[in-house]
Amino acid sequence: MFPHRLTDSRAFEIARALIEGFDRHYHLFSQTNLDAKARFEAADWHGQQAAQRERIEFYDKRVEEAAERLQRDFQAGALKMDVWQQVKLHYIGLLVDHKQPELAETFFNSVTTKILHRSYFHNDFIFVRPAVATEYIESDGPGALPTYRAYYPQMATWRSAWRQLVQDFGLALPFEDLDRDIDAVAGTLEQVLGAFTPRANFQIQVLSSLFFRNKAAYVVGKVINGFQETPFALPILHVEEARRLAIDTVLHSEDDLLMLFSYARAYFMVHMEVPSAYVQFLRSLMPRKPRAEIYSALGLQKQGKNSFYRDLLYHLRHSTDTFRIAPGIKGMVMLVFDLPSFPFVFKVIKDYYPPQKDTTREQIKGKYLLVKTHDRVGRMADTLEYSNVAFPRARFDDELIAELQQFCPSLLEISDRDGDGEVEVILSHVYIERRMIPLNLYLQEATPAQMAAAVVEYGNAIKDLVAANIFPGDMLWKNFGVTRNGKVVFYDYDEIEYITDCNFRRVPPPRNEEDEMSGEIWYRVGPKDVFPETFGPFLLGNPAVRDVFLAHHADLLDAAFWQGHKERILAGHVHDVFPYEPTRRFRAMRAAATDAAGAATPA
Repeated sequence: MFPHRLTDSRAFEIARALIEGFDRHYHLFSQTNLDAKARFEAADWHGQQAAQRERIEFYDKRVEEAAERLQRDFQAGALKMDVWQQVKLHYIGLLVDHKQPELAETFFNSVTTKILHRSYFHNDFIFVRPAVATEYIESDGPGALPTYRAYYPQMATWRSAWRQLVQDFGLALPFEDLDRDIDAVAGTLEQVLGAFTPRANFQIQVLSSLFFRNKAAYVVGKVINGFQETPFALPILHVEEARRLAIDTVLHSEDDLLMLFSYARAYFMVHMEVPSAYVQFLRSLMPRKPRAEIYSALGLQKQGKNSFYRDLLYHLRHSTDTFRIAPGIKGMVMLVFDLPSFPFVFKVIKDYYPPQKDTTREQIKGKYLLVKTHDRVGRMADTLEYSNVAFPRARFDDELIAELQQFCPSLLEISDRDGDGEVEVILSHVYIERRMIPLNLYLQEATPAQMAAAVVEYGNAIKDLVAANIFPGDMLWKNFGVTRNGKVVFYDYDEIEYITDCNFRRVPPPRNEEDEMSGEIWYRVGPKDVFPETFGPFLLGNPAVRDVFLAHHADLLDAAFWQGHKERILAGHVHDVFPYEPTRRFRAMRAAATDAAGAATPA
């Protein structure tokens, strides 16, 4: 019995070291989120951006630290399998009263798979399924905030309840005119709710922490009346140079919230002791949004990856269609495939590229990392990055296998790795993104009205990217996609650059007639030189597309537009990019009302 007790004691110490590693990670993650409020109040936008980038790196650093500790203190790589089984059981015991058990399970997986051999991934030594339930976990202890607060207004106190709700967040800066903003919020929601009788359960529920992203703080909650639940979000912005705040609008539908929490936007900073409770609340506002995407939107992208992979495995067990080469023009750098019944695409970096693509695998991975750590402003799709992903060979069509063997042999293994008779396709590196309709295909099939709207959206997407200091590089239609709600999103990252790293130039006039008639360029082109006026021939061959583009976005063909944005960014300006139409801003509505009143006044 003594050797068994010795082994059991050692397993408990390993489990405790693992939980200490996770707790350190979540403490640092939470502190960064908690500090976001002070950065918002100070209008420290560059500090907010830096914190956002640094927070993404926290998880991998803590995993590395924990793995090194286990190797150093316990020689973890040499432990026998019965020890690891005991470690997992002890770890589960330590999660019984934990506030973030699902995140801690993912951390356990990350550390142990870093130490153990690949062949252990499918056995009992990791959390293939959650072992600890997350329902009804609640914050407790001194000073703990509940997940959400509830307010119970009568119609006579409807506006005062909204005022109290906003004031309870304790923002240090005063509002420019809070009564004006509350009137706008309450009035808008009265129109949305329509004529109704308050039921016994009439209430406003609001998550206890603010959501910070870009230059805004968001109040998120829902109005409940009888069986009707109306989600809402209130963006709070700084009034420029006034050291005052204002509520910018009210978002009040599931589609509004889906845009706010889109996979094409950066992760929020929000302080939460019980993440699963926030996810559950947000799912009540957006029942169509996968749990994995909500975790990612909250900055818990590793948990989002884990949850997504479980969703993929579940879908594979309950479907029979096969992976295929994705429709559309094939890329020169990425091989893209999909599963028709699953709304995502899988992207693998090819082993070699045509001469015009002067790049390397590491450079391409660097571009994807840049997007991961950047504010995607609703215009760049988030990507999930995986290593050593195994798929059933029987689910791959032969044409796709042939493409993988031709273009990605270094990343491909086809084998019965586990010796169980199941042949697998194993990809050593793959990106996964939400599937969209390629813009070039969309334009081919669109009605004239749809085409015009998509071209306008395309220009808007580029301008939002410019505001976020991103030059797309290759701006061809095929590199953009159309989402379910008609938004245009960029998804081909191998040529992106920072606007501030580019040199935007006009094409010099030809020196002589030979220059003018020549098919070759007659001027020097540096590695970072961009000539916006040359975009037209590649983008505007269709006269209908050209007319719409020039009517709304002719400035994109002018080097002065790009250079002006570059200069503003270099001067330290951070642009506002809103997850809603500018016409919905209260200030725009007030201006429109003033203009209308002026027009109606007799001269």
